[in-house]
Amino acid sequence: MTVDRIFRLLRVSGRLAAMGSATALIYCWWIVGRTLGARRQSERVRLRGAVVRAWARALASMFRMRIEVRGTPPQIPFFLVANHLSYIDIIALATLLDCTFVAKSDIAGWPVVGALARSVNTIFIDRTSLQDIPRVIDLIEQRMAEGSGIVLFPEGTSTAGAGVLPFSPALLEPAARARLPVHYATISYRTPQDEPPAHIAICWWGDMTFVPHLIGALGLKSFDAFIEFGEQPIVESNRKELARRLRAAVAERFEPFAIHEDEKVK
Repeated sequence: MTVDRIFRLLRVSGRLAAMGSATALIYCWWIVGRTLGARRQSERVRLRGAVVRAWARALASMFRMRIEVRGTPPQIPFFLVANHLSYIDIIALATLLDCTFVAKSDIAGWPVVGALARSVNTIFIDRTSLQDIPRVIDLIEQRMAEGSGIVLFPEGTSTAGAGVLPFSPALLEPAARARLPVHYATISYRTPQDEPPAHIAICWWGDMTFVPHLIGALGLKSFDAFIEFGEQPIVESNRKELARRLRAAVAERFEPFAIHEDEKVK
């Protein structure tokens, strides 16, 4: 075993232990605060936002993720969409936003992350079932009525960073129906030259499995996340036209970074 391999394994084990400890402490903070302090709905929304933001910033620090922000993050309540590259997108955005994420149902079963995600009212969707869409739309409307920020990844899957997929209009229905301004953000990543490229080490796509990918990401010395928020939100009463305009705005600002043309997104 090489020296570099040994240092990488030590780095991963140390960061995993730190992530577990930080997550446990923040989870306890959420339980105690929800039980004793947050009696009103508005107080619970603020507490939930603070818990998610603290957890995300702790994880970002342990990943050694440097986040560069362009534009101004929206203030609650808001509806925001972004391109989707990895589960790490959630961490990066949550360091900046008080929000509720709409995430695929698989995440609910992930160790540690799934428990905390469920506790802070993440909205999970079964993307293989069209019958699940009305339930999710109802939950989005409930969270919006509570004053929460909503973050949605309308590509419906994560990609390798070669481009932006078409946006599905289904979950944009609440925003279109109410003619809500929809904010948008573009996410991309970069790793150091002596590390595996971002489309392999950070992006999570194709047949990649969670645990090996997480270990690989934690083994990086560091990496950069770039988040650009759009200047003006988009308002549109037709959900399909809203999806088209949002996708065009995100794609215009996205700079592809996948280096192999034959690598396809899942």
